[in-house]
Amino acid sequence: MASVADEQRIFVASQWQLMWWRFRKHRVAVASAIVVVGFYLAVLGADFLAYSDPNASEAQRSLMPPQPIHWFDEGRFRPHVYGLKGARDPQSFKRVYRPDPEQKIPIRFFAEGFEYRFLGVIPMTRHLIGVEPGLDAAKTIFLLGTDVQGRDLWSRLMFGTRISLTIGLLGVTMSLVLGVVLGGFSGFYGGIADTVIQRVIEILRSIPTIPLWMGLAAALPRDWTVLQVYFAITIIISLLGWTELARVVRGRFLALREEDFVVSARLVGCSQMRTIFVHMVPSFMSHIIAATTLALPAMIISETALSFLGLGLRPPAISWGVLLQQAQNVQTVAISPWLMLPAVPVIVAVMAFNFLGDGLRDAADPYGR
Repeated sequence: MASVADEQRIFVASQWQLMWWRFRKHRVAVASAIVVVGFYLAVLGADFLAYSDPNASEAQRSLMPPQPIHWFDEGRFRPHVYGLKGARDPQSFKRVYRPDPEQKIPIRFFAEGFEYRFLGVIPMTRHLIGVEPGLDAAKTIFLLGTDVQGRDLWSRLMFGTRISLTIGLLGVTMSLVLGVVLGGFSGFYGGIADTVIQRVIEILRSIPTIPLWMGLAAALPRDWTVLQVYFAITIIISLLGWTELARVVRGRFLALREEDFVVSARLVGCSQMRTIFVHMVPSFMSHIIAATTLALPAMIISETALSFLGLGLRPPAISWGVLLQQAQNVQTVAISPWLMLPAVPVIVAVMAFNFLGDGLRDAADPYGR
């Protein structure tokens, strides 16, 4: 009886219900979806997760190593970190830091810290973690260490996550609109419009990427604000990323425009826009989802690479690529390997988006095997 009920439920289910039931069976995709949601929650709560001002610097704290959290003290739950004691290395004469077990800095949850506006609206001073109020300035925490200028790497990583992931999201949204509209226009109407759009795509795809980025980055005025450069980089990445999706959409439109359901839609008087967006586009939604989810990590890597090479966002902006700029020097990385930690969220985010896209692609075609 249960199998019969399941079959009847499948027969009357909507397209979205079938997609959801099939997506739940893809465990890796579900886990990746949780990771992606976690990243975007970090985007919304970057100020809350950061426990110090990401731009606050102090030369005396330059290149301090990460302080691991010790959760128990004498058998009781007391999160704390060991203080760091600075000294000169007698061989290299560089300042080195060693943990001091005698100095225990307690960690408090929902502690007071620098003032910010949650979601850009609500003024708050609470942060997820912090130190006890009233401690002297020397007793602070650096979970991922500090950079050359003594700025806390964890706090900067939280703010960098916000910039890098929003650039990817905005860039993919613009690329999706351009790819579907221009690709659909090219495949549906054909003729001169198809020829012009395809030649533009071929020209854009034939230009070497890095020289094009260099030229566009050099064209950006140096006196632009961080916000202006942010939107300029987003537009540049999206203008270069829509061509592949447009080719996919064009091919599908060429295959579908003579199908019976499309001809029937025309005969009953559907407008061309309704025929395209109501009847044709949903029929190959799996291709669009796959292309979009694969484009998102590509956008993230593009921004990271541009900023790492100095062609994208520039300080005082904070992004994953900007944070990795300090890891260009091999000697610095050898001495301070924690400067490579911003590469970890890049790898995790790209893998999560790829696995999520694989699951969504399969779920969008629930009648396939």
